[in-house]
Amino acid sequence: MNTERFLCVGETAVSAVDERGAGHANHEYRVYANKDGAPLAEISFQNGPILENGVNGIQNEDLLMIVIDRLIGFQTGEFECAENAEALELLVSACAQLNLRTALRKARNVEGKSEK
Repeated sequence: MNTERFLCVGETAVSAVDERGAGHANHEYRVYANKDGAPLAEISFQNGPILENGVNGIQNEDLLMIVIDRLIGFQTGEFECAENAEALELLVSACAQLNLRTALRKARNVEGKSEK
């Protein structure tokens, strides 16, 4: 069964290619040059809690850190601009919130488990 659905289309298209799973989220994505083009990248996210399933994919924070690193590069070079600075600030804040969520889950001893 083809479960692929396109999330956005422009110069590139991103699609979720699996059924929603653990946490009611998709875990497999593809990025295309355009909706009909060949895949440029495949991204696999962690599927299920690490303590129950082991490490089997990347975390949300991993992708955010990649984009943060790219924007820092742009901001230290010829492509520095106010929009990149704002995006960088928001991404750093998003990462901080996800790290806070992890810290709070660890404090409740539910991190890596199928518990709220």
